[in-house]
Parts: sequence; C-alpha cells; structure tokens
Amino acid sequence: MVADADIVEPITRTHLSGRTAEVSVGGCYVDVQNPLPAGTVIQICIQRETGSFATWGRIAYAQQGIGMGIAFFNTVPEQAVILREWIAGLSA
Repeated sequence: MVADADIVEPITRTHLSGRTAEVSVGGCYVDVQNPLPAGTVIQICIQRETGSFATWGRIAYAQQGIGMGIAFFNTVPEQAVILREWIAGLSA
C-alpha cells in the first residue's frame, strides 16, 4: 500500500515526510532519505484518499538514504479499525 506518511519525533519536533512501501497492522516501512535512528519514538500519520490513520511508533530499523521500518504501538481502537479496513480492501 503506497500512501503519504507524516512523521514527528515529539521531543525535538523533527518532521519527516515520506511514502509507505509496506503496511501491516503491526507497522510499516517508510521511504525517506534521512531516517531517524532505531529506537526513536515517533508519531505517524498515514494519509490516503479514503482518510488518515494516526498512531505512535518506534523506529525498528533504519537504512540511511533509503528508509526505515516502524513498529506501531498504543494504537487507539478507532485508528486500528481504519488500518484493518485499508488492509482488507487491498486483498479484495
């Protein structure tokens, strides 16, 4: 699922914009030139034509100049429903 992703590191207020390359209920991969270090806690908002999904995440791994893997956590139930519907729509 390709979608726009806005990422904010809340302590330094660092903002990154990228595009998702892969998305699952547990996390995603975002293509960005300057990824944040592994272990960094972030807020992520993924936007599609059908709406947006927002949650907390932690950088699981980073590939300099390529992108980073993000593991979602503390996703509120309403946001989890949005993500599950998007994923279900991909296989339909």
